[in-house]
Amino acid sequence: MSKKKKIIILSCMIALLAVTAVFNFVLTGINLDQDDTTPVSGANYFSQYRMERMSTRNEELLQLDSIIAAAEQGSQEKADALSMKLELTEITERELLLESLIKAQGFEDTVVTIGLDSDNVNVIVQTDELTQVDAIRIYSIVNSEIATPSENVKIIPIS
Repeated sequence: MSKKKKIIILSCMIALLAVTAVFNFVLTGINLDQDDTTPVSGANYFSQYRMERMSTRNEELLQLDSIIAAAEQGSQEKADALSMKLELTEITERELLLESLIKAQGFEDTVVTIGLDSDNVNVIVQTDELTQVDAIRIYSIVNSEIATPSENVKIIPIS
């Protein structure tokens, strides 16, 4: 693929990303001039985060699909995009599995984020009080599914 084609494809992808960001702000009604310091309620946080995560992941997968479609068969570009797509899919599956397992332990709601470029795992749980026993139960679930050091796991309670 020539450099000119690559530049055109990348420029189109950047323009598409910019348009998507503008539509995101317009459609969600975000007003950038307001100083909104009100705390987010637990239920609202979890549903809003899930929508944003799904939207972001879908955009990332669409961009990877366009790279895969535009790249030449057997090229390193295509192999990298396929690898990244597989990794994103695996991370999404692990996040959803961990969220289900933690909810099964009696927590009202939870969101799990796994770092793409790091071993960090953030677990945000809806609970009035997070005891040490609860934190150990959550860490045990995370550790059984993802072998990650305890210093890379952050458990954040939201009431």
